[in-house]
Amino acid sequence: MTQIALITGASRGLGAALAQALAPTHHIVAVARTSGALEELDDHIQASGGSATLAPMDITEAAAMQTLCRGIYDRWGRLDLWLHTAIHAAPLTPATFVDAKDWEKSVAVNATATSLLIPYVAPLLGTEGRAVFFDDPRAGEKFFGAYGATKAAQMSLARSWAAETVKTGPKVDILSPRPMPTAVRARFFPGEDRDALTPPATEAARLLAEL
Repeated sequence: MTQIALITGASRGLGAALAQALAPTHHIVAVARTSGALEELDDHIQASGGSATLAPMDITEAAAMQTLCRGIYDRWGRLDLWLHTAIHAAPLTPATFVDAKDWEKSVAVNATATSLLIPYVAPLLGTEGRAVFFDDPRAGEKFFGAYGATKAAQMSLARSWAAETVKTGPKVDILSPRPMPTAVRARFFPGEDRDALTPPATEAARLLAEL
């Protein structure tokens, strides 16, 4: 039986690397807003002999996520794995200058969307599936107010879900990626030596080995 993996935030960075790493053993359901990047990912997956279903959707739209999960249920009846890598990286700024629109988008993508997705995806994972979240503990660091606070909210939801499902399933994991030369990190540290960072493909292999 083919294993089915849902990756939210699959178009770039760690999400794309995880999709390519899993493609030999899983059918990938790849979700992201950018159609072009998803098509490029699909090319890589097909070149390696894998297969993917592309879902160019916005995870903040509840109706779209309902449609996505209903489509997964109708086609496969289940999910084996959900990896949630989607994130909004608001510009670094002092707390006194946090832009209202950046705050709202950070809350919508990092926190609210997670709270919507968990109840939609959980029935597909059942008792045997696995959900994976990725920590970035910057809450409380200077200039990381919008990103840090909303990422911390996401992690709090994930940890609560993990504690609640210890005996019943699904298995919920929280992993901590090493610094990678992603677009998100480039926004935070534009002058950083990117050659010193871990390539996403290398980090994806390491993280999957932890599961």
